Amino acid sequence: MISRFFIDRPIFAAVLSLVITLAGGISVFTLPLSQFPQITPPTVQVTCNYPGASAREVADAVAAPIEQQVNGVERMMYMSSQCANDGSYNLTVTFHHGVDLNMAQVLVQNRVNLAVPQLPEVIKQTGVTTRKRSPDILMGLALTSPDGRYSQLYLSNFALMQIKDELARVPGVGDVFLFGQRDYSMRIWVDPNKVAMRQMTVTDVVNAIREQNAQVATGAIGQEPMQGRQEAQITLSTLGRLSDVEQFENIILKTTRDGRITRIKDIGRVVLGAKNEDITVRLDGHDTVFLAIFQMPDANALDVRERVLAKMEDLKQNFPEGVEYDIGFDTTPYTKESIQEVIKTLRDAIILVAIVVLLFLQNWRSALIPLVAVPVAIIGTFAVMAGFGFSLNNLTLFGLVLAIGIVVDDAIVVVEAVEHHIENGMAPREATIAAMRQVSGPVIAIGLVLSAVFVPCAFISGITGHFFRQFAVTISASTIISAFNSLTLSPALTALLLRSRNKETAPPLPTFIFPVIGGWLGWELLAPRVMNLLTEAPASMLAYVRQAPAWAVPATSALVCAAAGWAVSRPLNYLLRRFFQAFNAGFARATSGYVRLVGGLLRVGIVVLVVYGGLLALTYREFTITPQGFIPSQDMGYLMVTVQLPDSTSTERTDRVMRQIEKIGRRVPGVLHVAGMGGQSFVLGAAGSNFGSCFINLDPYSKRRDPSRSSDAIAQKLREEFEKEIVDATVGVFGPPPVRGVGRAGGFALMIEDRGDFGSTELQRQTDNLIEKARAEPRLLGMFTVFRANVPQYHVSPDPGACSIRGVTLQDFADTLSIYEGSLYVNDFNLFGRTWQVIVQAEAGFRAKPENVPQLRTRNIRGAMVPIGSLAGTHQVNGPLILPRYNMYPAAALNGTAAPGLSSGEVIEILRQLSDKELPQAMAYEWTDMSYLELLAGNTAMIIFAFAVVMVFLVLAAQYESWSLPLAVILVVPMCILSALVGVNIVHMDVNIFTKIGFVVLVGLASKNAILIVEFAKVQRHEAAAAADHDDVVRVHPRRGAAGRLGRRRRRDAADARHGGFQRHARRHALRHRADAGVLLRDRLAGRVAPVRVALDAPGKQSDFGSHHAGSSMDGEGPGCAKRSGEDHRSGRWQGQGNGERRREKR
Repeated sequence: MISRFFIDRPIFAAVLSLVITLAGGISVFTLPLSQFPQITPPTVQVTCNYPGASAREVADAVAAPIEQQVNGVERMMYMSSQCANDGSYNLTVTFHHGVDLNMAQVLVQNRVNLAVPQLPEVIKQTGVTTRKRSPDILMGLALTSPDGRYSQLYLSNFALMQIKDELARVPGVGDVFLFGQRDYSMRIWVDPNKVAMRQMTVTDVVNAIREQNAQVATGAIGQEPMQGRQEAQITLSTLGRLSDVEQFENIILKTTRDGRITRIKDIGRVVLGAKNEDITVRLDGHDTVFLAIFQMPDANALDVRERVLAKMEDLKQNFPEGVEYDIGFDTTPYTKESIQEVIKTLRDAIILVAIVVLLFLQNWRSALIPLVAVPVAIIGTFAVMAGFGFSLNNLTLFGLVLAIGIVVDDAIVVVEAVEHHIENGMAPREATIAAMRQVSGPVIAIGLVLSAVFVPCAFISGITGHFFRQFAVTISASTIISAFNSLTLSPALTALLLRSRNKETAPPLPTFIFPVIGGWLGWELLAPRVMNLLTEAPASMLAYVRQAPAWAVPATSALVCAAAGWAVSRPLNYLLRRFFQAFNAGFARATSGYVRLVGGLLRVGIVVLVVYGGLLALTYREFTITPQGFIPSQDMGYLMVTVQLPDSTSTERTDRVMRQIEKIGRRVPGVLHVAGMGGQSFVLGAAGSNFGSCFINLDPYSKRRDPSRSSDAIAQKLREEFEKEIVDATVGVFGPPPVRGVGRAGGFALMIEDRGDFGSTELQRQTDNLIEKARAEPRLLGMFTVFRANVPQYHVSPDPGACSIRGVTLQDFADTLSIYEGSLYVNDFNLFGRTWQVIVQAEAGFRAKPENVPQLRTRNIRGAMVPIGSLAGTHQVNGPLILPRYNMYPAAALNGTAAPGLSSGEVIEILRQLSDKELPQAMAYEWTDMSYLELLAGNTAMIIFAFAVVMVFLVLAAQYESWSLPLAVILVVPMCILSALVGVNIVHMDVNIFTKIGFVVLVGLASKNAILIVEFAKVQRHEAAAAADHDDVVRVHPRRGAAGRLGRRRRRDAADARHGGFQRHARRHALRHRADAGVLLRDRLAGRVAPVRVALDAPGKQSDFGSHHAGSSMDGEGPGCAKRSGEDHRSGRWQGQGNGERRREKR
């Protein structure tokens, strides 16, 4: 028996536990901190820009060749792209979980390189960017000039040159992205009339710039090889790239025979301006530049935040006067709050465990042993987490909370067994040896079963596997360490600490504990109040107090309260004894009633099994009618707003609406900051003059304890205000996605695909029809799409015949339109040690109206200037503003949110039915983002659950060498699920991934209690005692104690979850009702079904495959071993009702 070794060598056992504790204590400081494990799918982005091109031109010339090559890259999950009328192209390739992000980037880059030869020349010149980026934004910093001294152009480039690179080097920062970025650019604004008057074209201007703004390598004088002797070598230099406005203004465009020179300043103006001014960003009404900080996958979120803010404080010392920064967007308060709440729950769970253990054991020495085992198992688990590369997140910490009830029970089993042998006259050491022969088997069985439940979860792939893996391994590690402690440390401590005592006179708590508690209360609670009172004391006394050391008042208060604690120790111990006596009497009556109930059920065992069959059917029905979900939404401390104005709305008009929206947002109670962005919809991933976005940062959770200040309530208030006051825009309010980085916002996303090449107009019509039908469904909210196929556009149709007659090439015609109305990146210049772009474009007045286009002129082969209007016709057409593509198909994204109380599974089913009914056969639909992952996960969680049940059965079959005895354990599991489902349905919640995690936990906890019943029934059967007489009463006391501890801890856990707790909404209901209904009903059903099943197993039938194995037990436990130790198995309370009868006679 392994425990005998450690009973004889308690220091050896203590050293092993100390080593485990030290390893965990060191490891905890190395674990990163995050909200969840790394469950975000790896993504790679491909971006480029085709200046002046429409969305259709970008789709045909850029998107098609790139996506044809990228499609099918190894382990790709899906890809989506956006082609916009500003010439931008953005492709996002999403990979399956487990793909190395660096390798994914390489694979996509190789595919993109194959497509580069097919791309337009301007894109070959500017390049195609392929980058990996975590879609999880950690926080956003806003750089502002409150007094308006500095423009957004200055702020943008100051952030780019002085801040961005510094933050990018902070450990843990993966990337820094600027919203509202306006890079310096040498903007050459050309007057087409002045150019035409001088018989020139814009192409002449471009060629002159390329010629005179070029980097030249001039070599050196005296550079080898040389003939003869050379004494010196001198480097040559000349004017290469230009660097200031004046130099560009003096670029020579044309000279005449009479010596007149035409320079750029003669036909236009040169300005050091912004490369792009399409996007404007504000924070609380002030122009700003928004720096989005992306976290590296394995970084500690809170630590990265502190490092970033520390770096900003250092950089702030060199900020110009009038430049400030603020935190405009922050995701870490939610992470911090939720982690803190779980840690508080962990603390409270330990306190509750201590109280309940003392209540049931009623001996401070006995209660001390389980409380020593808890920190060893919990802290030691951190070492295992570090070894597996885990993080401190909500799932692992939640696993530790649940593990407390498991690890403390193992030690309680040992302590109770030893105590009852001591009560029967045995010495502590002999009692410990005898008890370990009895309980080693159950302890090992419990450890194996719980490991069998959770360890298989670690091998599940996909997002469901990522959720289960760290949680499962955490509980398994703590369980194994607990089982090890129960066989080593706990028996060693029981042999040393437990003593024979008189329950009627022995104090429940040691006398010294009351002064200690009193001293702590005096220092923490009394001393601050005394200090407040002394501030109102006379001046002489106040002066004396101020001269005293700072610790004098707290120390005095602690001594006074410690003395008071010592004085009341005897009365309080007396009251505790009286309370325990009343508790024992009540518990004895409950136990007697329970035994009578079980006895009655055993006499009608067949009826019980019939009822059980009915409960199985009820379980199936409850599961089918309960809504299915995936990951519930949460209050993460911020909201997102998307704004869409009518087609062809100008940037200026959008900006006015955005200012109004920002003003409304700031006046809603609970809103801390409003960051507005015009020209881009972050939620929809679209850019355009009629789009806008807002990030609404909410007040800290400590200021939003009122339910009316929750994120859902604030979102509803914002929707109402926007609906009343915003009349010329569609405004949507969304929460963040349940898992940051999976999608841009909460809700759902459905892609309508044009697989039959019907065209954009038909795709628009079908999408609008589906949205109209969906809006008629009251269970769906906020249905809209950004896809617009009928945006007014002007089409310029060149006449090849007219061009040929007038001597104008089509290339000259295209260049004139492209450069004047679009823009052209010519080459680069250097400033501030960086390289910037030189861009040529027509003045704003020549791009303001469609009528300006025919007035533009180009030069023919005979040197005459020809107006564009004589070479082409113009007419109004309709075309798409943005062309989304999904898996290579033209697509329209449909976004929305579910009504309160509706699960994501129900939403998917509603839209599935609508889409199947309304869409034509040649148009298909696909889910994306979180909805796609939900469908991809499918029934994986339930497969895990079934696999856990099977593993429990197999382990128990191996443990008992029987195929029938494990059924007594397994039959309890469906009742656990029924109890949990009833609780979930009562509060109208759904069965989501966290509820399913709870199901797996219930399998282990239910099996644990049933194992103890079956184990002791098996021992009694071997002694020829009837199972019905002895199997259940022996475990009533510790089993119900465990249920009480677990239920109280779950209710405390669920109550804290409302603010900052792990998965607030889901956990508040799924765990709370799973705790009350699942744990407590499970315990009662286990106590009735398991004894009936054991009793119905024919007495004497030890095994399906030979009875000679059935009497064996691990480490030599069993009746034979017990008799050799001189113990009568029928004499202790663990062996049946006899001890209970003796105790009643004694009383």
